Amino acid sequence: MIFKDRNDAALQLAARLAHYRGKHPLVLAIPRGAVPMGKTLAQALGGDLDVVLVRKLRAPYQPELAIGSIDESGWTYLAPYAAEVGADKDYIAAEKQRQLETIRARRAQYTPIHPPIDPAGRIVIVVDDGLATGATMVSALHGLRARKPQRLVCAVPVASPEALEKVRTLADEVVCLQAPPHLQAVGQFYEQFPQVEDDEVVALLRESRTR
Repeated sequence: MIFKDRNDAALQLAARLAHYRGKHPLVLAIPRGAVPMGKTLAQALGGDLDVVLVRKLRAPYQPELAIGSIDESGWTYLAPYAAEVGADKDYIAAEKQRQLETIRARRAQYTPIHPPIDPAGRIVIVVDDGLATGATMVSALHGLRARKPQRLVCAVPVASPEALEKVRTLADEVVCLQAPPHLQAVGQFYEQFPQVEDDEVVALLRESRTR
């Protein structure tokens, strides 16, 4: 299955999540790529849109490879293969600091136009445009679970089977439209997969707040 674009993927997810329509779910998108999807999903389900700020920790010399992830509190997930790709203790400490700075900068940018919505007691649907390693979703779900949602749902159009196994124990429900073996890159499952810029994220958050 190839999605036309992120909006197409979000509409297909909305159909699978239709049982939450009318229950005012909180849709939390992982920036930046999933935020347009989050808007579509929130509108389709009659919910609220917000972001969950997590960042992948990048492998040395292979920035596309995630060796783990970090959330807004500084909690860190490390993949078991991190050391095998050259990520020693000093590298990991520096990479964590770099990604935390990005998270803090984004929070400072987003909060004035869209203060964070408390997930406590809410049906929370965490959406991303796909899971290759699943690292960022692990941090997102871990951090949100501690904030006592009524129900925690992971929703993605595509994921590797390995990533799905990582996240299943962290969510009450996992909705994935396809899990092809040997997934190399999420973008290969989209006809159009443009990079989402900060300006677009800000505009979407501002629009959702005023709506």
